[in-house]
Amino acid sequence: MTIDARTLLPIAERAVSIASEIIRTKAPGVITAKGDRDMATEVDYAVEHAVREFLSCETPEIGFLGEEEGVSHLGDGLMWALDPVDGTANFLHGIPLCGVSLGLVDKDTSTLGVIDLPSLNLRYSAAEGAGAFVNGSEIRVSGTRELQTAIVAVGDYAVGENADERNRPRLALTQELAARVQRIRMFGSAAIDLAWVADGRIDGNVMLSNNPWDTAAGTLIAREAGAVVVDFDGSAHTIHSSATIAANPTIIADLVEIIAEAHKASRV
Repeated sequence: MTIDARTLLPIAERAVSIASEIIRTKAPGVITAKGDRDMATEVDYAVEHAVREFLSCETPEIGFLGEEEGVSHLGDGLMWALDPVDGTANFLHGIPLCGVSLGLVDKDTSTLGVIDLPSLNLRYSAAEGAGAFVNGSEIRVSGTRELQTAIVAVGDYAVGENADERNRPRLALTQELAARVQRIRMFGSAAIDLAWVADGRIDGNVMLSNNPWDTAAGTLIAREAGAVVVDFDGSAHTIHSSATIAANPTIIADLVEIIAEAHKASRV
């Protein structure tokens, strides 16, 4: 199926409005353990159910992947990817750095994204070829030219099975970045990391992971705002990538180099 993603943006916006209202008005409720230090709240499930139902009526021909309940049906090359509450741990603790992330994936590449941060009154949106926006105003990546003046966000450390082994490259990366950039930030939300690269609030973002529900919306928004988004080795980013690195074009090569150095150091 071939479709102009711009035609689906109003539907995605309505879906995210439904989700945002639930996040704003409902308490976390019952917590469901998903694994070691990983959890979902009643709100996570309520948002996913509501958005899934809405999109199944509005776009029945498009598949749907949600973080909490997986794939409900397969579309003909197109799939919605939803993180109902990106930053659940933040949400559970009353930290306002959380929101809903809805992306549209065409085969293996994102073509549309909407991210809403209800507590911050910020909505980011983009469709392929149409630019990126926050609350209706167009956004661009930062103009920072050197790592020593750059703020770079890093993704959460790993939990669960083999966490110690999986955290070696993350800890090595943190050490390498600490010696080279102005500041490191960890917001606890992949959607925020990518949206704030797009908005120029930070200069780069490094996540040594890539779940489609986490990154489908944000990678498209970042690209449309002028960011370069790649895998850990500098190759083009897709939903099959093992890492998600986004930055303005001037510093992306330096970030990829630092990641390679950290990976090498973690294996010594």
